[in-house]
Amino acid sequence: MEKLKFILTSALVVIIVGLIGYWAVATMQSGSEHVANETIKQLQGENKNLNKEIEDLNKELDALRPKIEVPPEEIEQIEVIQPTVYKNQSLIDELQKLVDDKIFMKLKSYGTRVGTVQRFLNVYNNTSNKVDNDYGPGTVTKVKAFQKAEGLTADGEAGTSTFKKMIEVLKKKN
Repeated sequence: MEKLKFILTSALVVIIVGLIGYWAVATMQSGSEHVANETIKQLQGENKNLNKEIEDLNKELDALRPKIEVPPEEIEQIEVIQPTVYKNQSLIDELQKLVDDKIFMKLKSYGTRVGTVQRFLNVYNNTSNKVDNDYGPGTVTKVKAFQKAEGLTADGEAGTSTFKKMIEVLKKKN
């Protein structure tokens, strides 16, 4: 009987040790998996902290904003002003940049800014001529024609007043 107890106890110990060994092997992670899991935990913690910080900053911002109480009956009377967006808005913006930067172009000028003028001339003349970024004789002739038609000094050179007139013409074409 003593021998049977010993065998059963030994078998039970072997089974328990086997189960523990199986669990240890089954739950083991490679080094890269462990590093990835630790990085995920760290980033989740940082994300939680950043979300808390955003929440705190929004509360501070709300406290700094003036509170404007509008009675419900007046809400319908509030007019929302929409900025005007023109058909050729990107071209208008590029021409405005030429005005702001005080750009001046003449025969033999070259670059993408010349291309802006050439694209305008295509829109103005309803053509699809090649935009080659070169202020050559053809561009000079077209600028002169534009200047003459719009009441500017027709010298073929493009400066602030020519660019402003181009913007004005594009806005009217909307």
